[in-house]
Amino acid sequence: MADTLYDTDLIIIGGGPAGCAAARMAASVGMRSILIEPDRLCRNLYRIPALNNVLGGHTSGPELADSIVTELKNTELCRLELGRHVTELQADDDRVTIKLDTGARLAAPYAIVATGVGPLQPRDVPWITAPEGLVLSPLWQAEADDAEGRTLLVLGGDRPIGTFLRAHPATDTRLLVAYPAADAYKVEEIREDPRVTLLPVEHVMLSPIEGASVSVEAVGRGGARRTITADAAHLSIGNAPTAPSGDLTRGLDGYCPPTDQHPRVIVAGDLRSARFQRIMTALGSGSEAALHAYYAARELLAKG
Repeated sequence: MADTLYDTDLIIIGGGPAGCAAARMAASVGMRSILIEPDRLCRNLYRIPALNNVLGGHTSGPELADSIVTELKNTELCRLELGRHVTELQADDDRVTIKLDTGARLAAPYAIVATGVGPLQPRDVPWITAPEGLVLSPLWQAEADDAEGRTLLVLGGDRPIGTFLRAHPATDTRLLVAYPAADAYKVEEIREDPRVTLLPVEHVMLSPIEGASVSVEAVGRGGARRTITADAAHLSIGNAPTAPSGDLTRGLDGYCPPTDQHPRVIVAGDLRSARFQRIMTALGSGSEAALHAYYAARELLAKG
């Protein structure tokens, strides 16, 4: 496919809450945008069964996602490029150029990068030893019907465990939560739930998953070894940034601090830091990112 440059005011990479908020805010101040998302809009939001910290009366991820998607598809100044993946980003003095997996190149005076994070796998953390190529699904993707009456091993104590429990208050399931010392503060909110058994560990060794059960060898904080068996295993070990290659400055943790970026590249949403991964902060930072581009462009015009 031949390279093509589209004329637009703003490129938005990522169609989650931050990217969608950026597109809506940009349109409200008269900026044209192209939003690029490799999947569906608000993909991860559709997988969050319960919400308790979002304004607007929305109590589930799908409910909020439907509202956001409807608004965005009715945003005339936003052009959607769904099913496209950004492979490279280049920032110059006067523009930002991105390359798509189709080979096309898009350019604009500013770009907002809101690609968020993706779930870590056992191979990504030092306290788990797992067979090569093993991939487990996050707990928040588990369906209530699949969990009913079963014992689930949860590796890690990240906060989506609490979301799962609140979303399925009547589900008769047992969660065996094996977590490292670094997650100790995260499990406080689930400690009193009778469906949870907390298992502090130093290390976990996963065997190949065969048949209808899971078995792991765990080394406890005091060095004692034990075998843990469950009907299935899920992850709750956190996320990792998913930013395109190119002119983005990454910290040692892989995240992209907004203050360290090229003046024409604005980072929004979960990609900024592990400390502010919430829907409300993503929406706010996306809106702020669009206004940042708007005022920066006006300042350049005034100087010119």
